[in-house]
Amino acid sequence: MARIETVPEREAGLFGRFAYWFSRRRFGEVVEPLTVKARPPRLLLGYSMMELALDRSNLVDDRLKELAVMKAALMVGCEFCIDIGSALGRKSGITEEQLRGLPEYRESDAFSPLEKLVIEYAAEMTKTPAFIPEELFAALREHFGEAQMVELTDAISLENFRARFNHAFGIGSQGFSEGAYCPMPETHA
Repeated sequence: MARIETVPEREAGLFGRFAYWFSRRRFGEVVEPLTVKARPPRLLLGYSMMELALDRSNLVDDRLKELAVMKAALMVGCEFCIDIGSALGRKSGITEEQLRGLPEYRESDAFSPLEKLVIEYAAEMTKTPAFIPEELFAALREHFGEAQMVELTDAISLENFRARFNHAFGIGSQGFSEGAYCPMPETHA
């Protein structure tokens, strides 16, 4: 349960009710972060536009974006993000072996060289402070054009936003990966 009172659908306003409907259509239920974000309707509208724009942009392969998003979620330790991300990742073709291998992706044979680059980019972006080595950016540019780099960076940035928002409000797993493998948050010494 979130640390603040969630917004019931009947009180969510016209756009909020639409967002709840869209969530049920996409995920089978209303996701808890949405019920918290519905508290200030204008912020919900702006946030929803960012999510929709990223969802509709298909310049980068969904599997690559999902691998990057999962790495960020694991590093931040967002239970909700890991749960839903594991389910969405499986739908985009991420294997259980890859989910298991994300914490130690550099040593894993489950990832292609490009996948490892994308995961490393997500890891560097998720660190605080974020520092992207020139060599890493240059290696990614060998595979992605400028618009693709913006889309990939946006996906990772948005996941960091989601994960930190969910942490602040105590939003946990919602059972999207129930019965399937779901990685544990990474621990940092």
